[in-house]
Amino acid sequence: MLLVSEPSLGIDERDALAAVIDSGWVTMGDRVEEFEKSFAQMHRVDDSIAVCSCTAALHLILHALGIGPGDEVLVPSLTFVATANSVLYVGARPVFVDIGSTAAPLMSLDEAEAKCTSRTKAVILVHFSGYLAHRDAWQSFARRKGLMLIEDAAHSPGLPDVGTYGEAAAFSFYGNKNMTTAEGGAIIANSSALRASIRQARAHGMTSGTRQRLTARRPDYDVTVLGFNYRMDELRAALGLAQLKKLPEWNEARRRLSLIYRELLSIQCPSVLVPFEPAWLSTHHLMPVVLPATVSRQAIINRLRKRGIQTTIHYPPVHRLTFYHELYPDTSLPRTEDFCRRELTLPLHPKMVRSDVERVTHCLAAALDAELPVGAVA
Repeated sequence: MLLVSEPSLGIDERDALAAVIDSGWVTMGDRVEEFEKSFAQMHRVDDSIAVCSCTAALHLILHALGIGPGDEVLVPSLTFVATANSVLYVGARPVFVDIGSTAAPLMSLDEAEAKCTSRTKAVILVHFSGYLAHRDAWQSFARRKGLMLIEDAAHSPGLPDVGTYGEAAAFSFYGNKNMTTAEGGAIIANSSALRASIRQARAHGMTSGTRQRLTARRPDYDVTVLGFNYRMDELRAALGLAQLKKLPEWNEARRRLSLIYRELLSIQCPSVLVPFEPAWLSTHHLMPVVLPATVSRQAIINRLRKRGIQTTIHYPPVHRLTFYHELYPDTSLPRTEDFCRRELTLPLHPKMVRSDVERVTHCLAAALDAELPVGAVA
């Protein structure tokens, strides 16, 4: 089965994990600190904060920024549910915003402005599929409205532009991401005071960590703020250090494969829309395509699976998930709903070669020919 995503793990990762086990220190320590510095250096910032997931990262950012009950946060519905969940975690209300278009499925600036109220305090921008939102336009909007900008950069590690939009950015290292620590995440925040607040809240609000107390030879500590258990451990940090060295090469491989997809799809599957312009700044985390409205997506999925090709969807719209639909039953986002009905994610990862892309596009073309009425278009 050709998978949609597949982590690249080998001898470097195995040796890194073995070294942690041999050291006898597996909780947050020197490797976490080294990973934080290396991740920050890649993104040309002073520091970063390693955590146990991107969800934890988003929660910590909102918590540290003081967003809470009575506040509203603008979020896309075209995202993983964690984006909206993190807003609820701090007691605020997520306000779902439609995408701009099927061809550029990022949060609509015009609709975001229309949904602003006196209670709106922040915007969470999602760099969907790794394609970056327009920074200047969103920064101008945030300044004009007095809003805080937060990046959900789960799909976008490795680009220096990421983390430069506003207050902070959250990253994911889940098993299907461009680099992985199995579970894990990181935060970039521009303010040293904000970083300090997040760093303390990451570990129960304690004034010192286990490693710090060992080094200082003092067992006492204090808890001065409400905190959480969102730490990264040494095993995941060791994995991250090994993966981080390869991330630029992997992102470039994804870019090349994406361009091959675009070339072949335009010839073999002209009824299929590939979102975003080829030159759009991206980490190419996903290969989303939009099927013609006249075909059954599930039928295409089934036909490709019979040919040994996994596909998936990104995403079911969050506002239509049962939990959120019951909370906000009147939410209607027609462009998001149309995109999510027709979107199909094709395999894309650095282990693939050109022949894999050729196989996928050939099989997709055959599946569409079997399903499309004669003369149908997108």
